[in-house]
Parts: sequence; structure tokens; C-alpha cells
Amino acid sequence: MVHERDPRTEAAQVDWTPPSWEEVVRNHSARVYRLAYRLTGNVHDAEDLTQEVFVRVFRSLSSYTPGTFEGWLHRITTNLFLDMARRRQRIRFEGLAEDAAERLSGREPSPAQAYDDTHFDGDVQAALDALAPEFRAAVVLCDIEGLSYEEIAATLGVKLGTVRSRIHRGRAQLRAALEHRAPRYGSAGNGQTDSPPTPGSASSSTLGQELGEATE
Repeated sequence: MVHERDPRTEAAQVDWTPPSWEEVVRNHSARVYRLAYRLTGNVHDAEDLTQEVFVRVFRSLSSYTPGTFEGWLHRITTNLFLDMARRRQRIRFEGLAEDAAERLSGREPSPAQAYDDTHFDGDVQAALDALAPEFRAAVVLCDIEGLSYEEIAATLGVKLGTVRSRIHRGRAQLRAALEHRAPRYGSAGNGQTDSPPTPGSASSSTLGQELGEATE
């Protein structure tokens, strides 16, 4: 069966001029760094990953096929992160429990921080760090970057069912790791009864508000 070509699509591709590397860095560096930080969990790795992403963009920009540019950057960033995580998985997970909190609380602001990366509490970021890289990538892309399951499947190159499974399992592990943050009402041990936090109070912050909806 022969498919007719859409002249409008062909014309758009012929007329499309890729942005310069400088334009890509200027317009997308904050987004890439934010995703890199949420995936890696620390400034040093986020800066390294961001640099690798733009090196890859520099090498591939001339051959980029017009499409969703942000999706292309998501795919490059996530795939490079997964490659890095697989190379370093054993060392990273052995040292995670000992130094995650120290790294998160002791870091200093950097010029590369184009956004407020202190939005998450240290234990939330540490819980993200403790997820397997594949689960972490799926949860970050869904609950932080706001991608649909279909977009995540395309970004990661996996089936839709695999995306659903990774997000479900990742969220379950996050809930378990952050169970201590859930408010407990009733007897407070001093003869008084705790009252539920009022809407908008600091203690009413939930994992769903910080990470996105935490249930299917």
C-alpha cells in the first residue's frame, strides 16, 4: 500500500530551521537542569548530566527531526541518566544511606541552579534517590514534569503497561519511605487530642502536593 505524502508536512520540514546551540542552552537549560537534579538528587551529578545533555544536543542538533523539542530533551536527559545510574548503581546505593541527607542539607547554591531546588524537603528527595533508577525516572517524569503515561512510554522506549507498573511501584515505595510524615490524630500521649491541621498550614503538606498525585 502506497501512502500519499502530506505536502504541508513536507513543506514544514523543508522550511524548519533548527535553533542554534546557544538558543537551545538559553531557552532550555533551566528545564534540563531541573529534571537532571530530580533524577540524580545532587548538584554535582545534575551539573554533569546537564553538561552531557547539551554535548549530545550539540552533536545531534543538525540531524534533529522536527517534533516536540521538549520531549526530545526529556528523552536525552532520561536516557543519559539511566546509563549513568547503571554504571554507578552499585557504588551509589552502597553509599546512599550514609551520605544522602548530608549531601542534600550541606550543599551550597550554584550558578547552575536556575530554579529553586530546595522546594522538596530533604527526606522527600532522599526517598526519590532511594528508588531504583527506572522507577525514579518514571515517577519524576509523571509527578514532577507532568508527562502523560504515553509520553513517558515514548521517552523511555517502553510499553505503556511497563510505565504504569513502574509508577505504581515507585509511588508505593515513596509512600512507605515517607510514612513518618503522615499526621497522626487522636491521643497525643499528654492527655490532649491532636487536631487535624488546617488547610494551608505547613503541617498539612502532603506527598501528593509535593510529588504530584500519589495514587493511581
